[in-house]
Amino acid sequence: MKHVGMNVASDSFMTTAYTGVRGGMVILIADDPSVFSSQNEQDSRHYGQLANLPVLEPSSCQEIKDMVKYGFELSEKVNLPVIVRTTTRVSHMRGIVEFGDVEDNSSQGETHWKKATFKKDPSQFVPVPAYAQRMHIDLIEKMENVRNISNKSEYNIETNKEDSKIGAISSSSAFNYVHDVIKVNNLDISTFKVGMSNPIPDKKLVEFLEGLDEVFVVEEVDPIIEKEVLVVIAQNNLNVKVHGKLDGTFPKYHEFNPNIVKDGFNKYLHFYEKEEVKLSPSLEKLISEIPVRAPVLCSGCPHRAMYYGINKAAEELKIPSEDMIFASDIGCYTLGLNPPYNAADYLLSMGSSVGDGCGFSIATNQHVVSFIGDSTFFHSGLSPLINAVHNKQNFVLTVLDNRITAMTGGQPNPGIPVDGMGDEAPEISIRKLANAAGVKFVRVVNPLNLEQVIKTYKDALEFDGVAVIIAKSPCTLIKGFKKRPAVTLDESNCNQCKKCSDELACPAISFKDNKIVIDETMCSGCNICVQVCKYGAINAGR
Repeated sequence: MKHVGMNVASDSFMTTAYTGVRGGMVILIADDPSVFSSQNEQDSRHYGQLANLPVLEPSSCQEIKDMVKYGFELSEKVNLPVIVRTTTRVSHMRGIVEFGDVEDNSSQGETHWKKATFKKDPSQFVPVPAYAQRMHIDLIEKMENVRNISNKSEYNIETNKEDSKIGAISSSSAFNYVHDVIKVNNLDISTFKVGMSNPIPDKKLVEFLEGLDEVFVVEEVDPIIEKEVLVVIAQNNLNVKVHGKLDGTFPKYHEFNPNIVKDGFNKYLHFYEKEEVKLSPSLEKLISEIPVRAPVLCSGCPHRAMYYGINKAAEELKIPSEDMIFASDIGCYTLGLNPPYNAADYLLSMGSSVGDGCGFSIATNQHVVSFIGDSTFFHSGLSPLINAVHNKQNFVLTVLDNRITAMTGGQPNPGIPVDGMGDEAPEISIRKLANAAGVKFVRVVNPLNLEQVIKTYKDALEFDGVAVIIAKSPCTLIKGFKKRPAVTLDESNCNQCKKCSDELACPAISFKDNKIVIDETMCSGCNICVQVCKYGAINAGR
């Protein structure tokens, strides 16, 4: 899961550290430095320290594979869950991976699932206070054992350069940048790559730090390793100056790159009469050529029609924009934040849009419209909807049912007749769930029918109580999605009002060289623009 997913799982996660595990358990967490597609920038290594569990940090494709395997082995050895923490760059990495021999654990020579038997032991798995007190002591003792393992781990790698008085301690993707800068500039800097960052390999670090004058600690996002290094230095009376986030050598936020590492090194290396550290010319060229592109809803996305529809409905009901509150949720549809839709005013976490609707309807007299995806509704939207009905709230909930978990990889959800293994499964009806929760106003609309969307929103906005609108239309990225013929433009009827390009904001439509241009290769044939155009300039494809 991503770091925000870990937040959701943290309640059960914290207790699992106490109960321990009987089989291997690895928790793979991907952090998002620079917040490319998340609602916050956090460092999940804190969870390792908070729960007192081992944390592994791979920096290469090979290490990802090896550390996951090692994580399972370590987990079974110490009977604790093991965290493998990656970052955006590590998760998006490509490279050659060598696999070892695959053990055949089946008697038939083929892989198959084998049912286990749960052996009862309430003293291990029911952490009431009387048991939990002992569990915490056991956990501390287990982690002392893991510290010994960390000091011997092959993933904590020390590379010493003869007569070097400068060191660099790093982990994960940040280590790759350190390695590149040192190699390109042929710097006399010894390195220590931390592969197991919790518990920190304290004895191994002492051996590395002895004889050094200064050490750079390079990590993303928080100064976790840096603080551990400072503790090791203090406990062992070492005279080593530390440069990291705490003294301003490196930023305390966002992901790093070779340029940031280079700039941090340059703040101190001149004391050693070193030339200014530089980047390789090929890397500088690559950085300059990377284009900047804002995220947008895909052409033909059914969410676009719903945002267009709610704005038109409010306009026709003469509701001022400041009297509308849009509570958004986690998914592609958060892009409703952007102009021209401006349909995201508040966002917290998965499922929060429904609870937000409850709060805003109590605290204000404004019109509240919440948006949530079908997957997120099943994940955590139903409970607050039940509360909304029970507490007689008044807001509009739009469930954007695009028949898939679109933003995070196209996984199925309970609202479609296929399970996670691709097998046939019962389809759970969102409409029936809303009815069962006691919602009196439930409508299912086709987002590609603008007239229907606008009318339904007008009715919902005037309804006294919780109104649920289910916008049912498949995501254009679903495997097997069949595009309709692309729309065509009749320039003789176009008066360049730009409603299609500026109000609808479909990426397949642009205004170029003083005329509307339709990119037929991008158009999915949803025909929303045909309905938006009042002059007959855009025609449905044939």
